[in-house]
Amino acid sequence: MSQTDYRQRSAVLERHQGRVVSIGRIDESDVLDAYRRWAPVYDYTFGLVAGESRRHAVQVLNQRQGRILEVGVGTGLSLPDYKRHLEVVGIDLSPEMLEKARERVNEEKLDHVTGLHEMDASDLKFADGSFDIVVAMFVMTVVPDPEKVMRELSRVVKPGGEVMLVNHFSQREGVRGWVERRMAPFADKIGWRSIFDQSRVEVCDDLELLERKALRPFGLFTMMRFAKRDSARQPVAAE
Repeated sequence: MSQTDYRQRSAVLERHQGRVVSIGRIDESDVLDAYRRWAPVYDYTFGLVAGESRRHAVQVLNQRQGRILEVGVGTGLSLPDYKRHLEVVGIDLSPEMLEKARERVNEEKLDHVTGLHEMDASDLKFADGSFDIVVAMFVMTVVPDPEKVMRELSRVVKPGGEVMLVNHFSQREGVRGWVERRMAPFADKIGWRSIFDQSRVEVCDDLELLERKALRPFGLFTMMRFAKRDSARQPVAAE
């Protein structure tokens, strides 16, 4: 790729309050193409890299009760780790990923998994307040419209429930920041954004941030936990 082409790709960026919050355009076809390629090897590549962060998140969720929606369930790597007192429903946009998740559920007899659905995270086909907990792991950097997805996660969780994210957020400095900036223009090819700011998921007035924690390995991923406010506790806008 020429330097001119690189600059043109780098120009596809989004800003918020004068700050670059993401670089690289992703649409639904990019996501589907990327995960069609990833599906056969996902468990042995990114699945291994993200394994420790994923297991930590599920350990936290195992201390909860009720019905969980996992958005972006992928090949179902997390499903065997949920304790059986939880009811788990998963959704994913990729049919190839879901096929492997269904095989896992059948082979390991995961009776606590009550549904796996092909579905767009920005248009969830569930009623308001359908779940006690909604979790999205390694999802927000791969969806075309993360703000819309966040509003859907908030909509389908019950008041008093919890939304959990595990996600990569970019750094501005250091070697990691340099690598992320070099990768950024290729978001449509690799299927995720390496430049992605935390502000893109802090868009719901009815979600209160409870915890933000860097996870191993190397702090590559961050866990964010939000509580869904009861309607009676919604903040009142200033006149």
